[in-house]
Amino acid sequence: MSNLNVLSSRKKSLTRLTRNSKIFKTIIHAIQEKKGEQIVSLDLRKIPEAVSDFFIICQANNNNQLKAIADYIEEDVKNNCGEIPFKHEGRQAEQWILIDYVNVVVHIMLSEPRKFYRLEELWSDAPSMEHND
Repeated sequence: MSNLNVLSSRKKSLTRLTRNSKIFKTIIHAIQEKKGEQIVSLDLRKIPEAVSDFFIICQANNNNQLKAIADYIEEDVKNNCGEIPFKHEGRQAEQWILIDYVNVVVHIMLSEPRKFYRLEELWSDAPSMEHND
């Protein structure tokens, strides 16, 4: 229940992100550099219940790539945007790593968890965009 309290108590920044925001572009670029697949962004800005402005979802082929993508996102965002994550989850289980930058939440998933949780369907009210090369 404590995770729900964290989500309900945190505040989104007053600055709204766009797909042209530096942090958004940096995350997409980092995923592409590490060969993440099926990259999709969901624009949650018009959904009142949403805890962030965007979800970025991608898929890794194996546990090593999953970790490499997550590590590179954090490194690249820190170096290029000067931001560190508010929180990250899933590094031990290595099935689904979540990196929370408050206004943008990144989901790096192996194929089975992605098929099972179907985040794109859960948030189907949100306009989506593919970011594959």
